[in-house]
Amino acid sequence: MITLLVIVGIAILIAIGYMNHVVENNKLERARTKVELNDRLRRCGEITETFPGQLMTPALKLLLTRLELNVCQRLLNLDKTNSTAKARIEELSALVARGESIPVNNPPAPIQTEAKAKDVRFLLEALHGQITRAAQDGFLPTNEAKRWIREVRHILVLLHIEFFNNLGQHALQQEQPGQARLAFERGVQYLRKQQDPQVYSEQLQYLEKLLARSNSMVLTNIAPVEGEVNELTEGLKDVEADADWKKKAIYD
Repeated sequence: MITLLVIVGIAILIAIGYMNHVVENNKLERARTKVELNDRLRRCGEITETFPGQLMTPALKLLLTRLELNVCQRLLNLDKTNSTAKARIEELSALVARGESIPVNNPPAPIQTEAKAKDVRFLLEALHGQITRAAQDGFLPTNEAKRWIREVRHILVLLHIEFFNNLGQHALQQEQPGQARLAFERGVQYLRKQQDPQVYSEQLQYLEKLLARSNSMVLTNIAPVEGEVNELTEGLKDVEADADWKKKAIYD
């Protein structure tokens, strides 16, 4: 009897220890999930608020709003008393209900420097990550996620087009056709390397025209220099001929 009681007591202690372990693991998992969701919420907000207006579309704005709404709902499930999440869910739900009539208030932010281009590229990388994670969670259907991944790549191409164009145009304004030619040439090469360059045929033709124009300006600037060199060469020949004549006159 005593042995049985001891065994039962040990079993109870083991069960209590296991339950405590499970409870502790659940707490840690909830805490980890909460940290992760808050990080995703921060990233969604950063993309939504800082993405350049010229690249932001109603469809993209709607996607970002849906992603943020999903994260807020999951946060509320972890903490039913989260009043901030409740209020934000109401705001986001109202915006999602508007569909692609959702307001897009992002101001244009011209991509004029390499630093700015990198900032926007980082936002696109973050967006790519948000889409991928939403698909893994089952929030976004696989087909929709793939479509948005293609759209992110398309926006990345548009980013480069704007950057190279602005860089070249600025160089032309500064009367630096050589720098402009380099920028337009980089843009042309970038578009030609795309998997489906026909999609960007109009932009490619535009950059090719600018490249030809800047190249013509460079050649025009070089021509007078060559002319000056030719005049100098002819002048040196005259001096040499005159010197030869004087030498001949002296020795004769």
